Amino acid sequence: MAEQDAAPLPAPPPLPPRLADPVPAIIGGTALWFLAFAVVLLFWRGERTLLWTCLSGGVLGVIGYGVFAWQRSAARRGKRTAQQGQGLTE
Repeated sequence: MAEQDAAPLPAPPPLPPRLADPVPAIIGGTALWFLAFAVVLLFWRGERTLLWTCLSGGVLGVIGYGVFAWQRSAARRGKRTAQQGQGLTE
């Protein structure tokens, strides 16, 4: 009963733009996949599955960043079909 009488909590403050921008995480994650690929290539060349997994992760990171940049530019242009939120518009 006390839960119903409580006042609603205020909305949390918005994140600073530096923390809301997903680009550093995307680029950092992609760079880590390529770094892992280089390490596997140097030290465990015989591990073909691990080698291809790291290379695939890096390539998919590059493709994902391309899709993200494409969506962000469409959102900034005000395209009707562009996604909104998730750091796409500022």
